[in-house]
Amino acid sequence: MVRTAGSETCVREAGSGPAVVLLHGSGPGVSGAAWDPLMAAMAPRFRVIAPDFAGFGRSRLLPGPAADGEHSYGRRVWTAQILELLDELALDRCAVVGNSMGGAIALSVAHARPRTVARLAGIGTLGVDMPLPPGLDRLWAYRPGRAAARGLLELLHVDEAFRTAEAVEARLAATLEPGPLEAFAVMFPPPRERWVRDLALTAGELGRIRAPTLLVHGTEDRVVPLESSTLRLLHLLPDVRAHLFGACGHAAPAERPAELHRLLTTFLEEP
Repeated sequence: MVRTAGSETCVREAGSGPAVVLLHGSGPGVSGAAWDPLMAAMAPRFRVIAPDFAGFGRSRLLPGPAADGEHSYGRRVWTAQILELLDELALDRCAVVGNSMGGAIALSVAHARPRTVARLAGIGTLGVDMPLPPGLDRLWAYRPGRAAARGLLELLHVDEAFRTAEAVEARLAATLEPGPLEAFAVMFPPPRERWVRDLALTAGELGRIRAPTLLVHGTEDRVVPLESSTLRLLHLLPDVRAHLFGACGHAAPAERPAELHRLLTTFLEEP
């Protein structure tokens, strides 16, 4: 647990070498543990760091302006949390990889700390203005229940292997953890279009991100559609390339772990 001015952040860490920070998404029940398989694969060559965002997993906001405001979460709060974490861990140079909402915060961190973020990757990422996707609206509207947990997995995954009865029970249990349960209930209230806008950088901000950027997207993503995210960012980021996974939904780190590991390693080790 790392304590900073604004939060207590649960951090998973493995390996040694160039630092890579992995930022998870905003799905109910998610945490930095979502990166465990990728962390294990990357640890022989990288120092891999996976925090829980405030309101997820075991991380929490500390009493203060951020925690006491009208709405305690959002791009400003989560970006500040990660920037404080980078300072606390003395990371003056690192790569940042973000999934979904984590991609938006990765973009925000890269914009705020251009000298710190050496490389950047976004997977099914938010961070660009778009209409509220129906699938994202469903995800943010989640309320715990077995049928809802099953529907969530059907929304996230194309591959039925990720929608088993055991997977449903595991996701349901994760969404019933008391701290994250209470936080998620107030995190994305309607109208939810405002939270998409809150997470979006302007075209000018995106244009000032100089870190080489890799975008990864599943062609069957029903939460953050390819055409609303990656295809737009290809025209807005100065140094960008993209890779598409066919027959893959919004959970590429789970559905394509080996391919994603090879892709990220190749990108991160480019001279």
